[in-house]
Amino acid sequence: MLSNLMSWQITLPVALAAAVIGYLFGSIPFGLILTRAAGLGDVRSIGSGNIGATNVLRTGNRKLAAATLLLDALKASAAAWVVGYFLGEEAAIIAGFFAFIGHLFPVWIGFKGGKGVATYIGTLLGVAPIMVVLFAVIWLAVAFTTRYSSLSALVAMLVIPVALWILGNEKVAAVMAIMTLISYWKHRANISRLMGGTESKIGAKG
Repeated sequence: MLSNLMSWQITLPVALAAAVIGYLFGSIPFGLILTRAAGLGDVRSIGSGNIGATNVLRTGNRKLAAATLLLDALKASAAAWVVGYFLGEEAAIIAGFFAFIGHLFPVWIGFKGGKGVATYIGTLLGVAPIMVVLFAVIWLAVAFTTRYSSLSALVAMLVIPVALWILGNEKVAAVMAIMTLISYWKHRANISRLMGGTESKIGAKG
């Protein structure tokens, strides 16, 4: 397995091209674009201040939040699909990773983006689509039992790299593990609130 992990065949120019394309896809701030287009102002001025679907939901517009979630996922999938079609499977993995990075740190708005759950799922859809089903099952199970959205995502992101590794997809497993660590860092405030028992539950008011 370790030999497979270390056997990347991609050349540096191709890897750099995949990274740039992935980043450009991922850095499109759909949450900000959609809320402004809907006349709701700057989504960064409310709630957590980020551009992800959870914060868009705080505007009270569920359809807009759903659209943000879908587009933030699909921009990572699209990056992986487009790059994979032209440059190969390894390039697709790199593109998905950098789409994730682009969402978290978009150059267009001062490198202050979302927390990456949607683009994490979108990357999975682009490079290991069956894992999206596993992610959804874990998320729903944890959400049903705890009613914590953040905990549901954190648990799912912890399981996915392990499952990929067990199934023999070591390259994707390694990249998703790095993405999990980065997303955990972006969720550090949520983790602190979960540990302190102050994290908001799904459906909670106020």
